[in-house]
Amino acid sequence: MSLTLWLTSGGILLLLAMSFFFSGSETALTAASRARMHQLSRAGDKRAALVEQLSSQKERLIGAILLGNNIVNILASTLAASVLIALFGEAGIAYATIAMTAAVVVFSEVLPKTLALMRPDGFALTVSPVIRVVVIVFAPVTLAVQAIVNAILRLFGLDASNVSAISGHDEIRGTLDLLHSEGEVVKGDRDMLGGLLDLRDLVVSDVMVHRTQMLALDATMSADELVKAVLESAYTRIPLYQGETDDIVGIIHAKDVLRALIAVDGDASRVDIRQIMTKPWFIPQSTAVQVQLSAFLKRHSHMALVLDEYGVLEGLVTLEDIIEEIVGDISDEHDEPDDEAVFGIDKQDDGSFIVDASIAIRDINRLLDWDLPDEHANTVAGIVINAAKLIPEPGHQVEAHGFSFLVLERDRQRVSKVRITPRMEGGDAPAD
Repeated sequence: MSLTLWLTSGGILLLLAMSFFFSGSETALTAASRARMHQLSRAGDKRAALVEQLSSQKERLIGAILLGNNIVNILASTLAASVLIALFGEAGIAYATIAMTAAVVVFSEVLPKTLALMRPDGFALTVSPVIRVVVIVFAPVTLAVQAIVNAILRLFGLDASNVSAISGHDEIRGTLDLLHSEGEVVKGDRDMLGGLLDLRDLVVSDVMVHRTQMLALDATMSADELVKAVLESAYTRIPLYQGETDDIVGIIHAKDVLRALIAVDGDASRVDIRQIMTKPWFIPQSTAVQVQLSAFLKRHSHMALVLDEYGVLEGLVTLEDIIEEIVGDISDEHDEPDDEAVFGIDKQDDGSFIVDASIAIRDINRLLDWDLPDEHANTVAGIVINAAKLIPEPGHQVEAHGFSFLVLERDRQRVSKVRITPRMEGGDAPAD
């Protein structure tokens, strides 16, 4: 081989190395963690700031890298063809095609991209100064190419600037679900972070305690009876009503009752409940949970009574109810042990679950890792009634959302207990 052929062969290797660099850089800069780069940039890392800058202009970045990569690949293929033609004649064209295809695929595509995916952040930080120069040098060409592409897209009624990007909220949610499926995030952590993300989509009616499950005391009871009921209750704050149970006139706090008892030397009959009860705080059921959380913190209050649009009592919500949407069920020394049966879910040997129909859909989804929809119903009873289009009698069975619901008990006009059987993929329930 002559000196020219040796120099040409060396040039081919250099061009393949440049192709290696461009391919790896493209993969690393697109796969690098934006959050990690932002964190390093705020810490003063100039290369991380450069990666952020390059990533913010993806079209120019990808355009410049692809342009550089295509130039070196085409030039390398041309030089390889000239060398092999000189050595083997016309057959050199076929040899050049086979050799360059293998070299480009292995050494200029698969290998650099695999290495970049192994350590995308470090790779991106290393190549960012050089890629910045490439982007600047090729800027006139990439801008012209982008203008041509946009013009072609407009001919077909497409607008390249109108690209629907995933929101940060959805991106975090997707990342959580992905990491959970891969075993990187345990279910408890996923539920906690997911509950925090869900707060913006919830209203008070989604998390409140319904009026049928509220503990409220009659303010006209004797002082002895009221004091005894308050001290025997597991709750520290209890609504007081007068006449109708919907007519809440105050909130009594167990600590205030104890202070009043001490003040009268333990004589419960001398305690004036109306003097120590506080004014109730009423809020609409459409209040956003995030707004209500801020209101609780601002007012230094822990309980609010929820009204519907007609001013009728719907239930109550506490600060604990909102916190439980994030951290899960909170139990203290006065609560029952926290297990599924106590919570209203009793798993059967056949794979079905007997549940209290008043359990919230969000709670059963969290406990059993299901995905029952809660757009049109807040409780299991609501799902059954919506599916049946009536208030079903015991023994009535409906199929909905991939589950079989069998009504076991009904309390007046309320479905109270349901057996839920997850359906198998083939449509059959688990065998008894």
